[in-house]
Amino acid sequence: MASAAFLADTNVISELVRPRPNPGIEAWARQTNRLALSVVTVEEVFYGLARRPHIRVQRWFDQFVRQHCEILDVNREIAALAGDIRGRLARGGAVRSQSDMLIAATASYHDLTLVTRNSRDFEGCGIRVLDPSS
Repeated sequence: MASAAFLADTNVISELVRPRPNPGIEAWARQTNRLALSVVTVEEVFYGLARRPHIRVQRWFDQFVRQHCEILDVNREIAALAGDIRGRLARGGAVRSQSDMLIAATASYHDLTLVTRNSRDFEGCGIRVLDPSS
């Protein structure tokens, strides 16, 4: 299977599993055969499922990952880049979450476009961002 050009943020995966997803997200997903997910997104999905178990969502996610996703680990270089981005932004007064900066650094390291519904969370990170919901 071809390698991914996009890294999906957790909120995009959450949108896709809805009974009626945002039309823009749904249209983008239909055109995208393969995408990447950060292990951070995998953790966030499983955290949500542990808090509020939902068998349909669990099955959908497992099948979706098998068929469409490459899971990208956080290595030393990604962790260092995330810390650098987060620290630089904080120095300028923009506080960002560790999870978002790990996702941004993963996109940067692998030269992927981050697909998210929260593009403001990634401003100043030096990555390509796509919000197909707008």
